[in-house]
Amino acid sequence: MTALALVAPPAILRRVETTLEQCLVRAADGDQRAFAQLYDATSSRVFGLVLRILVDRAQAEEVAQEVYLEAWRQAKRFDPDRGAAISWLLQIAHARAVDRVRASQSQRDRDARIGVRDTAVPIDMVSEQAEISLEAARARKALRELSDPQREAIELAYFDGLTQTEIAERVGAPLGTVKTRLRDGMVRLRGILGVTA
Repeated sequence: MTALALVAPPAILRRVETTLEQCLVRAADGDQRAFAQLYDATSSRVFGLVLRILVDRAQAEEVAQEVYLEAWRQAKRFDPDRGAAISWLLQIAHARAVDRVRASQSQRDRDARIGVRDTAVPIDMVSEQAEISLEAARARKALRELSDPQREAIELAYFDGLTQTEIAERVGAPLGTVKTRLRDGMVRLRGILGVTA
């Protein structure tokens, strides 16, 4: 075998390449039969490249389909003077397969971050109960510092679950007065407890 035989493609391949280029140029003009010929002649190579990159057969089939959809839509961009049709198709296939790998990796990274965020952190129940008790004692002490009408309105709203209208009916005060007591009482509680709004 001569060195020229190793470098130059055989005549049959040059004819196939020319035919592929013609098919792609005709497909750019909307020739569906030419595109079908292009697909028949190249689908195994395109699928093989995509499968080598993705490994997953189902994803490779999906990406190969996307490659041909893009080739159909972008056929007018193919310039036979700049390269062979098969090279143009394989470049699209490679780009789409790499995009899919990156998208899959990005999804796995997001899932991992969400998994870490959603992982339950073990709770020390004794210290949790102690903290709740301390907070409850602070709240009771702060409530004692409110005026009787403010404390009563807050206790009825937050401990008994009454609405402002129900509180007004229970204490026999106008609704506006109850709203003012609740608002002023909460502002004062925030100040006593050191909570910023």
